[in-house]
Amino acid sequence: MRIPLRTIATLSALSFIAACGGENEVATVDSTVESSTTTGDTTTEATTTEAPVTVPMNTNVPALGECPTAVFPDLSAVAGPGGDYAMPIVTVECTDDEVVVTSNGMPGYEFVEMTPNGLREQNWEWRVALRPEVADEPTSIVDVLGALGFTTTGLPIYGPTEGPMPEREAFGDPVYNGLLDDCGGHTGFDADYHNHALNAVAACNLDSSFIIGYALDGFPIYNSVGCLDEECTETAVFVSGYDMTGDPTSYSWKAYTYVPNGKSNVLDECNGRIGPDGTYRYHATTAFPYIIGCLRGTATAQTGNAAAPMPPMGGPPPNGGPPPNG
Repeated sequence: MRIPLRTIATLSALSFIAACGGENEVATVDSTVESSTTTGDTTTEATTTEAPVTVPMNTNVPALGECPTAVFPDLSAVAGPGGDYAMPIVTVECTDDEVVVTSNGMPGYEFVEMTPNGLREQNWEWRVALRPEVADEPTSIVDVLGALGFTTTGLPIYGPTEGPMPEREAFGDPVYNGLLDDCGGHTGFDADYHNHALNAVAACNLDSSFIIGYALDGFPIYNSVGCLDEECTETAVFVSGYDMTGDPTSYSWKAYTYVPNGKSNVLDECNGRIGPDGTYRYHATTAFPYIIGCLRGTATAQTGNAAAPMPPMGGPPPNGGPPPNG
């Protein structure tokens, strides 16, 4: 029997990978951490939760400018989508300035039909900055219905909003509406599998590294548990700063409000933070916006299929209406 993603997200929030520890050890996110972050005259304490979590086999993360091939998992022995579907194929290489990832867009786990669109191989090529920089101002993703990044397993990452159909759930939150499988994905109108949320667990092939994806601005996407200091002697579960203030059945961006509470484990509006090494990273969370809330850097313009917007789910916006924030 399938367990809805929302239930799994609640039950497994603390089964996400911890961001420190030795190979094949079990690290504990300590609920008694009393570390604090000071900004100006304000001192804020981190909220942490105790739970044993398995550290990934690869505990290293690439430095800025280092080609991140090591964080992409070996998919040669995964179960695959099943049936007569093709197995996933992902390649990664780097130029002097870019990370180049190609993928056939096939999930490495059993395909569950959450939409009537089926599943078909794709031809993805993403290019992102090898040395991304934080922009002066973040870029909104409110009206973006296409890819915002990709997982290290070669699957497109979309934002926390769905398309215009069905009309009752137009531009709604696909997690809230129960439209996603246990790994946070489903297929679109072009039979293209993509993720709106991420579960950094073995069943989704996202447990081999702390980094589980990249945004199109080049910044990495980490799992939800991270270090509070460079030596990683203290850790915390990082959480979204958005509160539900409306009904996310439709027009999800109008149903959530970012409300920072000063806690050092609450992420910024983009669902990210500056890590202890001074570099920016996003974190996958179990609450809206799930992966990315805005782009903190400058996205690389994509070409080919990777540049296409999310196709409509059966028709134009309801009543010829605008996109979510229009």
